[in-house]
Amino acid sequence: MLTAPPFRERPCSSRQKREMSDIFREVDEDVRRDQAAEFWKKYQNYIIAAVVLILIATGGWRFYDWRRTEAAEAAGARFEDALALERAGKTGEANAAFAKLAADAPAGYATLARLSNAAALAKSDPARAITEYDALAEDASLGELFRDAARLRATILRLDNGQVDKAKTALEGLAGPTGVFRSTARELLGAAALAAGDFDAAGRWLDMIAADPGAPQSARQNADLMLGLVRSGKPAAK
Repeated sequence: MLTAPPFRERPCSSRQKREMSDIFREVDEDVRRDQAAEFWKKYQNYIIAAVVLILIATGGWRFYDWRRTEAAEAAGARFEDALALERAGKTGEANAAFAKLAADAPAGYATLARLSNAAALAKSDPARAITEYDALAEDASLGELFRDAARLRATILRLDNGQVDKAKTALEGLAGPTGVFRSTARELLGAAALAAGDFDAAGRWLDMIAADPGAPQSARQNADLMLGLVRSGKPAAK
């Protein structure tokens, strides 16, 4: 009995392979287009809404940033005008300008205006200036640097006006190892102790400055000068 020869697949030529590949690619592209069209038809409203929201948010942010920059520039000009009034000796007008800035200027200029207002008041009304500085020192919305600066200015005014004990308490809080104004606070504490004849306390505060690698050179020089006074005035140890 005769049997049929086994079927053998004829190999495809390179041209045929390319044609088949092109066909499959076209079919795949058609499928992708159909899927994209279906996706757009189903979600087009959501996509358009999202794009509109992004555009509105971007425009709103740019407008807000422009207004903020404009307000800062205007506040800066007003602050310079207030400083000019103070330099010209027009204290009342300067205080009024600083007070208005503190009330309606952006946060940074408002804080600077409050500090400048207190500094201007210190020339004519130290008690009121101390009150202003104390309010700044207790304002939790301000950064620690501003609060400590206000506290330091208040203590200097208190020393000048005979409130030594209260000033010393505040200075001791500023004289800690991490305080930004520690060198100034220690120098003032050393000077106050030296003026009171407490050579041990004066030497202790001044030695802290000398041993502090972060102390400014000017503070070190002042401490060395005062330590000379401490050594010359302190009775020799028995």
